[in-house]
Amino acid sequence: MRMIRRRFLLGCAAPLLGQWQSRLSFCSGAFAGMRFPEACKVTRRTGYAGIEIEPAHLSADPASLSPAQRREARRIVEGAGLRCVGLHGFLKTPPGFHLTTPDATVRRKTWDYFARLIDLAADLADRPVMVLGSSKQRGTVEGAAPQEAAQRLTDGLRALAPLAESRSVSILVEPLAPHQCNVVTTLPEAMAVVRAVNSPAVQTIFDTHNTAAEKQPPDALLRDYFPWIRHVHLNEMDGRRPGAGDFPFALVLRTLKELDYGGWISVEILDIESDAETAARLANEYLRGLTNRK
Repeated sequence: MRMIRRRFLLGCAAPLLGQWQSRLSFCSGAFAGMRFPEACKVTRRTGYAGIEIEPAHLSADPASLSPAQRREARRIVEGAGLRCVGLHGFLKTPPGFHLTTPDATVRRKTWDYFARLIDLAADLADRPVMVLGSSKQRGTVEGAAPQEAAQRLTDGLRALAPLAESRSVSILVEPLAPHQCNVVTTLPEAMAVVRAVNSPAVQTIFDTHNTAAEKQPPDALLRDYFPWIRHVHLNEMDGRRPGAGDFPFALVLRTLKELDYGGWISVEILDIESDAETAARLANEYLRGLTNRK
């Protein structure tokens, strides 16, 4: 199993092209309301190499996109000079999904749709990630305890892991800050799910905004959980662009460099101060400035 995990993770790592900027991507959720082709052009224009797609940006029912529509979406991304990193913010549409509800019928419908999104991710990118945040679709409902919900999350991921492996998709259990969700709020809790599933296709992510409940500083978290961290999100603790607050991004980037991290780093902006294009550009300039410091 250890050798299989190692082979899978090495194969999924985004290639390093010798420049840190070649690993920087942008989460398309910041461009809500903008047509997808324009969002791709803006992402490239503001200096990013990849795009992390919110499926609702493609369709109100993204899993139902036809093969031709999926090829066209991928053509749009690559035609803009980008690579698709994967998916994030899924299960928002269509409505009515929930991963951990005690209602077995709703839960089954949700995990079935999730399986279809795995196929979508695989059609849009080579070895994509699927960042499993989905706070409203995984938080406790109907009086369930967080531990019960976490077990249902684990069970669902265990069932889908073989499909994800077969399609070279990495599902990443994202710890969410407690004010967003009460199910899996720290990296140790995310790792409990990852270890229970025990599949190279189910790993985790380091997200600066979601470190609110962590007991360790960011560099210690990165070092302790690095073997399972397949992706990184950068934003301020309040959801603004990197550089708008005082999160120690230089420490994060320095630690990632020391650890020889080879995956993608996505800027995720949840709170737009002015307009999304300006925020994307300022974030890129700020992060580039950090990496250029002697």
